[in-house]
Amino acid sequence: MIKAVIFDCFGVLSTEGFRVFCGKYFKDQPRKRAQAQSLMDLHTLGNLAYEEFIDSLAKLAGQKSETVKDYLHSNKPNEPLFDYIRDDLKPKYKIGMLSNAGDDWLSELFSSQDLALLDDVVLSFKFGITKPNPAIYELAAQRLGVKPIDCVLIDDIVRYCDGARAVGMQAILYEDFEQMETELEQLLKGRSGVGS
Repeated sequence: MIKAVIFDCFGVLSTEGFRVFCGKYFKDQPRKRAQAQSLMDLHTLGNLAYEEFIDSLAKLAGQKSETVKDYLHSNKPNEPLFDYIRDDLKPKYKIGMLSNAGDDWLSELFSSQDLALLDDVVLSFKFGITKPNPAIYELAAQRLGVKPIDCVLIDDIVRYCDGARAVGMQAILYEDFEQMETELEQLLKGRSGVGS
């Protein structure tokens, strides 16, 4: 029985400025794109401070730090998804966020009303582990007070969905709001027993 729905942040609960930045400045440069991802990984593990991450990414792209910040701060909340969480999911399910993310962004990106919809937030930098490490999925379920088998993860990265499935969670690959809503409703009707 599904008791909890866990959402990724960037690319699901919000837009993804880092991906847009890399697409623009490292489009045909796989080596630099990989270096940028390595910088992001260090930051999301808590091993590279925010300003150092920004400065390193700017240097790699040959841009000013302010340009990098403009892209990264261009993330916007996915308002239709937050409306759906508030109106349809929150009354029936525990709601979590699981994100490979560094510090210094959560309260800037989301309103206090949006954050209040989340029963728990697991950010990789706080725990030193990232998706797809099985331990982070298990931690997210544990902090919500449920077993992994009682959770569904919504993420926009295939390997992160696969990681969730490896610990027994259901997973939906997020493409857009309408697709996710349809798949989630089908899953919840089939496995949740809500209303019975």
